[in-house]
Amino acid sequence: MAFCIKNLMPLVTCSSVDSGHMLRAAELADKSAGYTAPHPNAGCVIARGSKVVAEGFLYGQGTRAAEIKAVEQAKELAKGSTAYVNLEPGDCHGDDSSVNALIQAGVSKVVVGLRHPLKHFRGKAIKALRDARIEVNVLGEDLQNRNIQEALRACQLVNAPLLYREACRIPFSVLKYAMTLDGKIAASTGHAAWVSSKTSRKRVFEARSRSDAIVVGGNTVRCDNPRLTTRREGGHLPARIVMSRSLKLPEDANLWDISAGHTIVVTQHGANRTFQQRLARKGVEVVEFDMLTPKAVMEYCYDRGFLCVLWECGGSLSAPAIESAVIHKVIAFIAPKIIGGVTAPGPVGDLGMVEMTQALNLSDVSFEQIGPDMLISGYLHPIPDLMPIIPAMEASAPELMLSASDGPNIISFYKAWNAYGAFSNFSPHPIKMISKRGDYVTWKSVEHYYQAQKFEGVQDFLAQECIERIKSAESPEEAARIGRTLERQRPELVRDKWESVKIDVMYRALKCKFSMYPHLSSLLVSTAGSILVEASPHDLFWGGGQEGEGLNHLGRLLMRIRAELLEDDSGSSRINLSTRSSIV
Repeated sequence: MAFCIKNLMPLVTCSSVDSGHMLRAAELADKSAGYTAPHPNAGCVIARGSKVVAEGFLYGQGTRAAEIKAVEQAKELAKGSTAYVNLEPGDCHGDDSSVNALIQAGVSKVVVGLRHPLKHFRGKAIKALRDARIEVNVLGEDLQNRNIQEALRACQLVNAPLLYREACRIPFSVLKYAMTLDGKIAASTGHAAWVSSKTSRKRVFEARSRSDAIVVGGNTVRCDNPRLTTRREGGHLPARIVMSRSLKLPEDANLWDISAGHTIVVTQHGANRTFQQRLARKGVEVVEFDMLTPKAVMEYCYDRGFLCVLWECGGSLSAPAIESAVIHKVIAFIAPKIIGGVTAPGPVGDLGMVEMTQALNLSDVSFEQIGPDMLISGYLHPIPDLMPIIPAMEASAPELMLSASDGPNIISFYKAWNAYGAFSNFSPHPIKMISKRGDYVTWKSVEHYYQAQKFEGVQDFLAQECIERIKSAESPEEAARIGRTLERQRPELVRDKWESVKIDVMYRALKCKFSMYPHLSSLLVSTAGSILVEASPHDLFWGGGQEGEGLNHLGRLLMRIRAELLEDDSGSSRINLSTRSSIV
């Protein structure tokens, strides 16, 4: 019998049935892409032999886990069944509900596609399931043979952004361009509308909706005046990032209209201060760098929590991006057109290569006909295989604390799937708050409640409609988008004195959250002695900012609640909601 060197457990043959169910789990995991912010993609299939009895997928960060949805759908059929998950459970730090759902449902076996790439999740769920005497098989570790290769690859592809981000410490970046058959992205005059077909452009809109941000250079803004939207109602809106050292940009551009999406202009320190001020008055965010490079911008996007970035720039920017190794994948639409022109631009500028042997080769290349065009895609850098560095047992919690010699202990939190993500307003923890009528109202997350309170009590149809839309929004990201959009477009609809009461609104929501969930209060108390910092590099009110210049009000409120929990004589983290939670 063959043995796995890593954990000395006997290998199990993977059947075509196992492979088929895992392929389906990966397919389910991809269903949320484009409707909420990019996040780890999770799907779950519960089966009895070849028969599927239930399915579920994670719609978005802060929504109910795939495993919970599948178990609830399976009901009594879950007992003695096998659950197939493309990614080891772990959606929010401090939340074990996915694992508990599988255990309580009585599943007899769990097949895992990939161990979780994030260290604070890696191996934790697998160990918990095995401790509960549930058989756990991991593709490539416990299950080996040719049947798993396709399924394992599907699991890697659906979470490629997460794998790249964890291995490279920058977001997964995709370079997209459309060119003619003779390799031109525009005519010699710069005219580029349109190189590819309408069918291909629909695919581009889909790629945008799957991304956290879209990057273009100053030349693209000047020549094409793009909107960089997804061209559809609802769904995720990626940030638009413009890279320009000089800030010699048009006074009026579609990207300065922030009602269509958030725009960030990244530039060299001190560039065109007057224009920076004009952009700021329009609501455009400006970020200065000492040295503006693709690598520096991607490191900033990593700190900002971005998972996936789409580059739609010209050759003068794509070349340095490729040279600095921040581009991981290329998707190229080739139109059956010839335009010629010695000075007509190509998709990639000078890379300094003088021989064909120096050319960069793509791996995992795929070909697809899109209308009259041909789509060619492939990876410049192979998808990271984290398996060799993953121990058989779960890794310990990440080293988040600074040493005493470095000053006070600091714990940073931001995205719900990062370490200490349960402290985020986007974590999957519904809260119950008392309404003005005196009854309890359930909100899907703290973010849902906070966004709705901006318009509470405003006697206007749009404001009341917005509250209902926020309340029914499936994910916190969607709730935030709805609330922020109306606040930006119709500031007169925001309730009176909102700026003076919003901290108290947030405090009451957080107080409710940490009183309703004992494991959250325990996690919060466990940080005693440490400074909590909401690591948003752009929100200087609730977050700590990029250089620590932010006010960090969210971190301050959590430390205030932590102190109150520690002062509780009974040691209980439960607080009477009827006296401590109310509308302000």
